[in-house]
Amino acid sequence: MPNIIFLSFANEHPQVLSTFPEYMVSVKGWRLPKARTNGPPFATKSQIVSVLEQVAILLELDGANPFRVRAYQNASRALSSIEEDLLEIVDSGKLTEVKGIGKGISGLVTEAVLQGTWGDLSELYERIPHGLIEIVGIPGLGPKRARIMYEQLGVDSVESLKVACEMGHIAPLSGFGKKSQQKYLEGIELLRRYQGRSRMDVGLSFGRALEKRVGSIQGVVKAQLAGSARRRRETIGDLDIVVAALNKNHDFVIDSILSLPGIAEVKGSGESKVSLILEQDMLSVAQDIGSIDSQLAETVIERSSDATIDAQVRIVSPETFPFTLAYFTGSKEHNIRMRQLAIDKGLRLNEFGLFSDKDAGELIGMEAAKHTLICSDESEIYRHLGLEWVPPELREDMGEIEAAKNSDLPNLIKPENITGALHNHTIASDGVNTLEEMSKAAISLGWQYLGIADHSEILNIGGRQIGVPTESVSHQSEMIRALNESWSDSNSNFRLFHGSECDILVDGGLDYSEETRRSFSHVVGSVHALGSWRNRDELENTESLIRAIENPTFTILGHPTGRILQAREGFPVDMHAVLRRMGELNSEGILKAVEINASPYRLDLDWRLCKYAKQQGVPVVINPDAHGTDGLKDVWYGVQIARKGWLEATDVLNTRTGSEMEEILGF
Repeated sequence: MPNIIFLSFANEHPQVLSTFPEYMVSVKGWRLPKARTNGPPFATKSQIVSVLEQVAILLELDGANPFRVRAYQNASRALSSIEEDLLEIVDSGKLTEVKGIGKGISGLVTEAVLQGTWGDLSELYERIPHGLIEIVGIPGLGPKRARIMYEQLGVDSVESLKVACEMGHIAPLSGFGKKSQQKYLEGIELLRRYQGRSRMDVGLSFGRALEKRVGSIQGVVKAQLAGSARRRRETIGDLDIVVAALNKNHDFVIDSILSLPGIAEVKGSGESKVSLILEQDMLSVAQDIGSIDSQLAETVIERSSDATIDAQVRIVSPETFPFTLAYFTGSKEHNIRMRQLAIDKGLRLNEFGLFSDKDAGELIGMEAAKHTLICSDESEIYRHLGLEWVPPELREDMGEIEAAKNSDLPNLIKPENITGALHNHTIASDGVNTLEEMSKAAISLGWQYLGIADHSEILNIGGRQIGVPTESVSHQSEMIRALNESWSDSNSNFRLFHGSECDILVDGGLDYSEETRRSFSHVVGSVHALGSWRNRDELENTESLIRAIENPTFTILGHPTGRILQAREGFPVDMHAVLRRMGELNSEGILKAVEINASPYRLDLDWRLCKYAKQQGVPVVINPDAHGTDGLKDVWYGVQIARKGWLEATDVLNTRTGSEMEEILGF
């Protein structure tokens, strides 16, 4: 759980926010939720999931039985994956049928839902010092070690831990040592420097730059990004680069890596691994970063002017490369499933190879790998295990193994499938470019259309009206009509759609009059008054959001939860319930789409919900929410989230042609 840094600046300007990573556990949120006052459910699913997660950590800090700790961890994960209404499950007495939820925790959850009480958990919350919770957030320091330091040294805060490390009191503890002591000091410094996980845009920029630099070293056969960056997580911890080189070249390759520009610190160097901290100079090289062009790379550099990131480079033989790449791509859960499949076939799978258990015998590591099956690339590893190759984005143990067995993996959407976007801003509200400038940029991307959705008139930031007044809507409409006519006259296939990003009001109403909203080609309904929505419970917010979606003029749900990655959490809402209702409306022939907000500051819709939206028949729109011409290119990040969420091109509305979109929008 990230420590949230509350910023006073405008909600609608995430582009100017500093990067605040997930660096420590939030103490403010570590209290049992108060019960709702008007009947069950007295506690919502998201509240209970959070409590179970917290209790697992608190129990471990308290020295509880590991099996009990694991029970709460499993229950939290199980409950978070439930797509049905929790109250209905509780009322039906079927909660214990959910895998991972036992009788005891089922009773606790039932009590929370039906009565709003939490058994004896309050005692647990009260007796664990808050400072210990902060300590758990330090990289590499878990609850077990935090408890040992508390019991033996009285360490109960980050500050007291720092003093203990500086005085050398941590190293003598059994199982710790000088390396751990130094690591904790470094972790504390990372907290103070607001370093930790990076947004996808920042992490990929560093990763691609390092990949390119290492790949150009003489003797390197290939170099490839792995880890969470390759799996396209919204935020990236450290970078993993896997390098193939002949054994005779390893020393030269390592020396060359250590001499690269942009290395702030060498944390360690061995025969096959180099651990580094990368700094800004790493990005100074001209980059070829795939779909992200040089102009966007410059934007990323500007966004991340103070960024650093940890990186591990692993050098292996070309024969070992596919196995090491697959292993360090992860995820951990995916790897466990793959290793079990290997065991079922009498094989062993690890980072060194895939080999017969019989042939390897008692051998381990590289010695065992001498008996490996030859695999020229990752796909052959999967083939030996009876699977189709699984794209890295899907490797989260969320059904991809089963789909690969049955040749049922999705044909994932690609950036080139995008034909336009429907949520973008101009100088009419808080954008920095004109209609003409935004259109020119869209045309340069090869798009067939651009949807303008400036803010509605109620939006006010810092006492300044941001939104377009009602009386100005018709003027913008005339400007768009004139531009569309000029393109038509010149036989251009490009067109503008005149929409609006209408505020969803607290009661579920929409800004502007119904007459004004009906004048737009599409209405992107979004929540901006985050304070009011975050101070309400999940059920109230869900009801209001559904009420807004049911409005006949509503087209697209914009940035569904309002989150800003690493800066603020979204408002509490049951998105499964929202998507189910949207699916019902779509089944009646009423278009209700949900947005993946592609800004790397948001990436909202969460990728875990994309597959569910697809199952419910809810079209997804990948929108950059661009406030300037450069922002249009952020759609690339949204495509990565869509891919991670199992979406194909046909699942995404803005893969349709301009003519098709005209028909869909009725404009």
